[in-house]
Amino acid sequence: METEWMNEAPTETSGTPESGEPEKKRRFSLKNWDSRKKKRWLKILIPLAVVIAIVAGCVSSLTKNVNSQLSGSYLVASAQRQDLTVSVSGTATLQPADSYNVTTLLSGDIVSAPFEEGDLVTKDTLLYAMDSSDAQDSMDRAQISVQQAQLSYQQAQEALHPTATLSGTISEVYVHNGDSVNAGTELARIVASTELSIDFLFPFAAPTDFYVGQTATVFVDGYAGSQAGTVTSVSNSTAITSNGKPSVSVRVRLNNPGAVSDAYTASAVIGNYTSYGQAAVSMPASSVVYASGSGTVNGFAKLAGSTVSKGEVLCTVESETIRDQIENARLNLQSAQLSAGTASDTVDDYNIKSPIAGTVIEKSFKAGDKVDGASSGTLAVIYDLSYLKLEMAVAELDIGKVEVGQRVEITADALEGQTFEGVVDKVSINGTTANGFTNYPVTVVIEDYGDLKPGMNVSAQIIGEEIPNALCIPVDAVDRGNTVTVPGPGALNDAGTAVVDVTKLETREVTLGRNDDEYIEVTGGLEEGDIVLINNQASTLMDLMMGG
Repeated sequence: METEWMNEAPTETSGTPESGEPEKKRRFSLKNWDSRKKKRWLKILIPLAVVIAIVAGCVSSLTKNVNSQLSGSYLVASAQRQDLTVSVSGTATLQPADSYNVTTLLSGDIVSAPFEEGDLVTKDTLLYAMDSSDAQDSMDRAQISVQQAQLSYQQAQEALHPTATLSGTISEVYVHNGDSVNAGTELARIVASTELSIDFLFPFAAPTDFYVGQTATVFVDGYAGSQAGTVTSVSNSTAITSNGKPSVSVRVRLNNPGAVSDAYTASAVIGNYTSYGQAAVSMPASSVVYASGSGTVNGFAKLAGSTVSKGEVLCTVESETIRDQIENARLNLQSAQLSAGTASDTVDDYNIKSPIAGTVIEKSFKAGDKVDGASSGTLAVIYDLSYLKLEMAVAELDIGKVEVGQRVEITADALEGQTFEGVVDKVSINGTTANGFTNYPVTVVIEDYGDLKPGMNVSAQIIGEEIPNALCIPVDAVDRGNTVTVPGPGALNDAGTAVVDVTKLETREVTLGRNDDEYIEVTGGLEEGDIVLINNQASTLMDLMMGG
């Protein structure tokens, strides 16, 4: 009906009135149209106003609720002066000063195991002796090979450099420098002493006519003049000469007047007696030096009558063959020595010794047990308990506070109420990075560790610089950018103990100094007694989201 009325209204207003009646009708129709239009808008505006009022009420309530919740999320603290100790805390597991798991790669029967758990052992103390008979045989054979190789090398050296076989005097020289010789060629003869010994027969004499130490005059055939000698022994009976005459045998010693050899003969006069005939000269021990290789003689500077010592080089017999023999002999000797060393080490391996000094923590095998190499695992465990140590991870932001020698306070849940003291022993720069953060290992040594034991979990606090009377606030009060939240006028309740209006909070930039785990030094931006707020807004927003 309303639609039809609205369609009629323009028709009436478009007509031309011919009398007063149509004009009246037209004005009546417009009045009704305006009235209906107002009612329509009222129907729209009234519900809208109700909705706005509801929303405004909800917003106001929510704002008050949020403000109340946020106000309660702040803890009130103040800047106070106190003694501040810069420290770094962490947790770690205690370890012995050193430890060693005794193992072996050898297999065999254990002959003896002369130790027990709890024993104190020194470095190289015998722990296990294994049956090493086979290894000992191998070592003995290797030693024999070394001796043979040494002899071959010595012989090869002597082929190049012939040496005197005994100490004495060169009686004869058979070669000259530049001579070519073959193996077995005589080079020189050496006699052991310059003294000659001659046995003379004196006919028509009695043993009592001579005595030891008596002077004798000796005439060596071929030498002019006489030589003085000394009686060294006299026979206690007579002998018969070749012509049947009884005689006494007397031995005379004299110095060799030159190159006298056993090819010479001599006679002697002792007291009033002259010896019978010509007696053979007896030479002391002698030896001929032979060439043991083929080559050319060089450097032979000794002459007949020259004295030499045993092992002294007489000359060089030079050839490429001899040089090759020496090198081959040297390599064979070196190889034999290496093999012998390996064999000796193998024998030593059957005697398993403690590599460190310490306490036996575990003994896994006993005498009579059979060990099957590495598959047998750990034979024993030894701890060096001279001190305990721990390694704690220190964050990159704190590592600059740590130095070697700093005192460390240590506590363990297992030993409630007890505190132990250690010292920083090592600060490593070999850091470990994970999730964008780097931690550095710091080693702490505890010498007086009391009831602490390896394997215990402990808390450690490294005590660093101490700052007396520092202006401090809680670490949690500092926000990003070195700022703190402070209350403006009206932000706190009358007692100043809680935030009542978060809209009146302010942010203030501060200058910070050193800190420990709980407090940080403020060097600018705050005065003593100034209020700072510790924001725990995350928990409050969570309460709002959960409908708290």
